[in-house]
Amino acid sequence: MRNTMTSERAAHWRDTYTQRGDAEVSWFSIEPTCSIALIDAGGADPGRPAVDVGAGASRLADVLLERGFVDVTVLDVSDDGLAHTRERLGADASRLRCVVSDVLDWVPDHRFGLWHDRAVFHFLTDAADRQRYRDLLDSALTPDALVVVGTFAADGPESCSGLPTARYSPEALAAELGAGPGSGLRVVAQRREEHRTPWGAVQPFTWLALRRE
Repeated sequence: MRNTMTSERAAHWRDTYTQRGDAEVSWFSIEPTCSIALIDAGGADPGRPAVDVGAGASRLADVLLERGFVDVTVLDVSDDGLAHTRERLGADASRLRCVVSDVLDWVPDHRFGLWHDRAVFHFLTDAADRQRYRDLLDSALTPDALVVVGTFAADGPESCSGLPTARYSPEALAAELGAGPGSGLRVVAQRREEHRTPWGAVQPFTWLALRRE
């Protein structure tokens, strides 16, 4: 069943990139401003491995490499977005680990000191999928790792690119990620973003930075 779901997700996002291109998808940002703000607020260590989940064609990989991150993995269910990143980076793309996988099927071969996810978690509308995500976080993080997650805010869109989404306040997102006393994750920063799509629509986002304790 999971293989079928993964194939469907990959086909969906491949079609999205084919129809619109990397700069015309709703989540496109010239600069990953909120991502960097939360990474800075959490004090991510460039010497520790980093992963961008659902990276697609995001410019975050460019910024991490420019800042001296030495081990950067970009993961996406479809290779179409990652192909744009490789083309954009040219020779520097050899410094990335590109992984094509549904995050829920992924088995990392090492642990990460920075986990970044902009707009993957809010597509997990099934409770079992969210639990699988939390289990992966638990197994994939180093001690004292930083987790940065951005999702649609409580007043954000109910769907994106034809798929339903979950929406979160900062408190709801922290609870859904398992943060709290004795849980192993502590919120260290939060932010609200009013993301503007290429056609001018506003999508409110909730951002959290959490530290593993």
